[in-house]
Amino acid sequence: MAVAVALLVIVVGSVLFHLASPWWLTPLASHWQQMDNTLAITLAITGAFFVVINLFVAYTLIRHRHRPGRRAAYEPENHRLERWLIGITTVGIVALLAPGLVVYAEYVQPPRDALVVEVLGQQWQWRYRFPGAGGTLGRSDARFVSSANPFGLDPADPAAQDDLLVGANELHLPLGKPVKLLLRSLDVLHDFYVPPFRARMNMVPGMVTWFWFTPTTAGRFEALCAQLCGVGHPEMRGYVVVEDEAAFQAWLRAQPSFAVSVAPPGAAPGGSPVAQGLTLSRSKGCVACHTVDGSAAVGPTWRGLYGRTETFADGSNARVDEAFLNTEIRDPKARVAKGFAPVMPQIELSDAEREALVAYIRSLGGDGAPAPPQQQ
Repeated sequence: MAVAVALLVIVVGSVLFHLASPWWLTPLASHWQQMDNTLAITLAITGAFFVVINLFVAYTLIRHRHRPGRRAAYEPENHRLERWLIGITTVGIVALLAPGLVVYAEYVQPPRDALVVEVLGQQWQWRYRFPGAGGTLGRSDARFVSSANPFGLDPADPAAQDDLLVGANELHLPLGKPVKLLLRSLDVLHDFYVPPFRARMNMVPGMVTWFWFTPTTAGRFEALCAQLCGVGHPEMRGYVVVEDEAAFQAWLRAQPSFAVSVAPPGAAPGGSPVAQGLTLSRSKGCVACHTVDGSAAVGPTWRGLYGRTETFADGSNARVDEAFLNTEIRDPKARVAKGFAPVMPQIELSDAEREALVAYIRSLGGDGAPAPPQQQ
């Protein structure tokens, strides 16, 4: 009897908790109302089964409780009951699967006029690629993947030269325009997930997956990796900024093309050392973890870093200068800054590239010199 009462309390408590709790779906920021409808159908069906099954078990415990002098009837088979259970279970499974399959079929069939954006996942950062003036993404191949060319773009493909590359963890999208995301991973299983968009998809190494959505609400929404991808998984976060067409185009024009982002082997990009370092910080993905405005991120901010004393996790400290930065860039896990996780990957850089990167970090303030305005 106590077990039956406990089951009744659990059923009533669960239903009341669901009705009274604030755990409702967040407002949609894309057109996928079908996702919410599918989730609601799933919740209703599984909730109904939960209530009915537990109430039936409670009824059975009470109806057939032990009584002195009464023996339970032995009935090894009941074909009528089995047919009912098979039929009800089949209807329930179909009702669960059918709406999801219908929505998924639309989820992977973008309209012809959708803006195509490639998302590249790597421990533990996001990169993005937009088509250039030609409107077509350039050809990519695993043979060309390197630290300087993480997308693996074919240098001989003319269509790849004007592809726009975004090395930061912030993706901008136009409001009200359908977007098709092509998803690739450089290393392990990732999953690009923006909860308010109801949009996510696994990123499997060696495969290209995709989905589409239409942003319907302007704003800044957090993107995250929804697959456990290593020790730095909790830090694999970014933002998707939805804005009007004019603001989006202005942001897009500020992104470097493949032709100017990738340095020749053994050399830094052209321009002054500071300009070279800025370009490298984007092409190598440094800006995914280090900010230049003093705000918190996965790694220490570069604003005002040069010249200050850095404390490490083991309690030691050292002054940030050229030798310090060169050592940290060569072997980022040898010493870990206090308060930060050891998640920085080792990046292949030439001596010229390291010098340019150090020059850029120094230009962001330090040694008593005021930091320049934030660079975009």
